[in-house]
Amino acid sequence: MTLRRSHQLIAVPLLALCLGGCANLGYYAQAVNGQMDIMRRAQPIAAIAGDPSTDPSLKQKLARVVRLREFASRELGLPDNRSYASYADLERPYVIWNVVATPELSTKPKEWCFIGAGCVKYRGFFSQTEAEAFAQGLRGEGYDTYVGGVPAYSTLGWLNDPVLNTFIGYPETELARLIFHELAHQVTYVADDSVFNESFATAVELEGVSRWLDGNGTAEQRAAFDAAQQRKAAFTALVLSARKRLEEAFDSSASDAEKRVAKAHIFAELQSEFARLKATGSGYSRYDRWFAQQLNNAHLASVATYTQLVPAFHALLARQKGDMDKFYAAVKEIGKLPQAQRAARLPSVTEGLAQR
Repeated sequence: MTLRRSHQLIAVPLLALCLGGCANLGYYAQAVNGQMDIMRRAQPIAAIAGDPSTDPSLKQKLARVVRLREFASRELGLPDNRSYASYADLERPYVIWNVVATPELSTKPKEWCFIGAGCVKYRGFFSQTEAEAFAQGLRGEGYDTYVGGVPAYSTLGWLNDPVLNTFIGYPETELARLIFHELAHQVTYVADDSVFNESFATAVELEGVSRWLDGNGTAEQRAAFDAAQQRKAAFTALVLSARKRLEEAFDSSASDAEKRVAKAHIFAELQSEFARLKATGSGYSRYDRWFAQQLNNAHLASVATYTQLVPAFHALLARQKGDMDKFYAAVKEIGKLPQAQRAARLPSVTEGLAQR
């Protein structure tokens, strides 16, 4: 047993503590078992590529991962380690299912606090059935809930995260986006601040894909990526606008009954706004499934977590003149600040650049 392997075995129960805490042994057990199953299934990409029986299509996809992984460390300064150097087929569409919950008359997500990882605005399960059951229990307590499948997550460098069947088939730019995002979580992680962490990783992924396309992509790929980002920005703007209107309604002096009426009206408006947006061009059908759900506060919270501070991180990177190492150093320094100061510091970067 090598020293590296020993560290991995120690990290498994630590990861479980991060995911599950000590209060719920059932959750602790599913976290340990789920992570152990991934580790058992993972095989080195080099070994899979060298096996004559490996499907040629899989070999091509893994070769693409190798190129993206090398680019991530060489050009983006992301951790140069064994993450995404192995592959695991989980035989399911998602690696975990996240549960997001908010009070009926609030857009503020419920938080769960775990040893090591701090407090996060979701709770992950390796089983969809268990995630749905947990969400059902929360609904019984009066919460709005959302259960969403997740194709990948980061163990924050504790373990060598493998490439998974849940995302190996993505188009090249989407695969790059995901790998860059998850590696960014290994650069820095601030306990108790999901918005900071996810917005930072999203900013890194977008910058990374742009640079990848500059040196490796085609004009068609660039056009498709830019169009997809424009559609995503339009979708996000709709969601954040609805969330702001909900917050104003919930913070008003109206009765709870009046707030429920306002809530229903705002979600109906959101559906109508999307229908009008979809009529302006193609490509928005990818959001049909999201809008086909019985939308509630938790759905809106799950979108805001990943996007809220992205413009501020883009501005911070611009201030560093695109130097990723300086950008990471600046992010780490901001991450050391108390949360109230952190929240104030990032918008000031955007404002400062806007005044130039």
